[in-house]
Amino acid sequence: MTASASDEDALLRDAVAGLEGGDFSRLEPLFDAGAAGARPKILEWFEQGRFRAEPKALDEALTCACFLGRTDVAEALLAHGVDPEAGAATGLNAIHWAANRGQLEAVRLLIRRKVALETRNMYGGTALGVTVWSAIHEPRPAHVRIVEELLDAGARREAIEFPTGHGEVDALLSRRAGGVPGERA
Repeated sequence: MTASASDEDALLRDAVAGLEGGDFSRLEPLFDAGAAGARPKILEWFEQGRFRAEPKALDEALTCACFLGRTDVAEALLAHGVDPEAGAATGLNAIHWAANRGQLEAVRLLIRRKVALETRNMYGGTALGVTVWSAIHEPRPAHVRIVEELLDAGARREAIEFPTGHGEVDALLSRRAGGVPGERA
């Protein structure tokens, strides 16, 4: 085995551990295209069959791609049969993380793939609940738009407390359902 093959194996083992441990930010370079025309390392490994013995890590790779907003990687994994509902070793799956991180295009991709919007994460929140919580506690520019897209896709408003305490979100929820402040949505 050459040194480069050994290094590649070590990098893969480290990536699998990071995926399964939810260390998504650290793994970002593996999801980016390198030099012009290069494929992201995670897709190279997938295409080489290096995840065959690591199905849980492959599920987490989809979740990580959505966390990072790497819709090109997420789309490729989904096109090859990775389950959009899997990958919840962190307690949140792909739709929860995409919503939390304000990754609008990843949320749109998962909605197009008919991901379940009412799946509960480890904290009991749905995709809509995660988005509202994140808009209040970890605000990102796309959160209000994600709330709107989730509602358009059929997310159940009843899954969240209303009013939320976020002015734009509350206004949106009120317009959508004629909500009265102080009532459970």
